[in-house]
Amino acid sequence: MFTGIITDIGTIRTHEQRGDLRLVIESGYDMETVAIGASIACSGACLTVVEKGPGWFAVDLSAETVARTAPGLWAQGGKLNLERALKVGDELGGHIVTGHVDGIGHLVSASREGDSIRLVISAPAELAAALAAKGSITLDGISLTVNSVEDQPDGSVHFGLNIIPHTAIATTLDSLPDGRAFNLEIDVLARYLDRMQSLSQQMM
Repeated sequence: MFTGIITDIGTIRTHEQRGDLRLVIESGYDMETVAIGASIACSGACLTVVEKGPGWFAVDLSAETVARTAPGLWAQGGKLNLERALKVGDELGGHIVTGHVDGIGHLVSASREGDSIRLVISAPAELAAALAAKGSITLDGISLTVNSVEDQPDGSVHFGLNIIPHTAIATTLDSLPDGRAFNLEIDVLARYLDRMQSLSQQMM
């Protein structure tokens, strides 16, 4: 489990396609305190440390993981939002995050709003019911609050977020090219409510 509070920005040092995709990620974490088999959220995807050394750790991504995460995210030289797994007693500064990507969002627009940046992100139709104003969303592993929701004619949804300067500096949200893809994870409560509603409709 995670909180969506980013504690480091990693850089993909190497990208090697074996049976699975092996990444070596540079990080500022003290690797003496990171165990082999530990979970680290990498831009919202929970990955397992399979090897490590001073200033780096390695993870393996299955074809399924690559297919279900943002295109281009795992390229050599890419930046990743990192968060170590939550420990009992840690401060829950964001919201409960599982590290399981529910869908891919795309940047619709980014504009200045005071000192902050206003983002509008498109989300696929299958996530529309789980997004609500003042609810939580994880964007590339970052816990954020949804400010607005606008349903689209094709069933998809556009949702708005405000990014304060600290968040932009401390995460990969300092780079916002047109159409940028993001890993999205809906709030865990919304996930279970959606499942319960789906089952109740099947029983009617």
